[in-house]
Amino acid sequence: MKDRILIKGMVTVQVLDKDGNVKRRSPTWFGRLFRIPGRPMRYHHHNIVTREGDALIADALLVSPNKAKVTSSTGFIQVGTGWTGNSTKTNTRCNTATGSMKALDSGYPALKAAWGSVGDTTLIYRATFAAGTLNVNGINEACLLNGNAGSSNCLAYAQITPVVNVTSSDTLQIQWEITILGQ
Repeated sequence: MKDRILIKGMVTVQVLDKDGNVKRRSPTWFGRLFRIPGRPMRYHHHNIVTREGDALIADALLVSPNKAKVTSSTGFIQVGTGWTGNSTKTNTRCNTATGSMKALDSGYPALKAAWGSVGDTTLIYRATFAAGTLNVNGINEACLLNGNAGSSNCLAYAQITPVVNVTSSDTLQIQWEITILGQ
């Protein structure tokens, strides 16, 4: 009997206005003509668990791990504007980082569902870049790290498309889901 472990991820990126509502893109000319609002600025993307991420998962299964796990005190998310599509499996950071790395929100990582329920094999990581921390156009990449030092390791990396523009009055929230399945 063979068993394969499959690790897949999903990244949700959303831009919130000053009142905490999901912002909308400007409507198309057709939308303006018929008063149809623009699409919400909430995007879902697949990600790749990096080579370092594969090693971090294996290391976490040791009795005494050698590397820091991605926890509420060590986890960080970085965003950037330099997606290239080249060697994403070997990325160790965003290609062109912008702003400062953001620590995970309080209470994260967390299981998506209670133990024994559907969703108990999915870990959720979330970071919120509060208004005033970013003012950048063209965010098109993100990575999940086990620290904010130069020696930190990249668990996962994702392309963000379409690109996300954030003003100084917007809040950017990134939620990372990593699901581990035996097959």
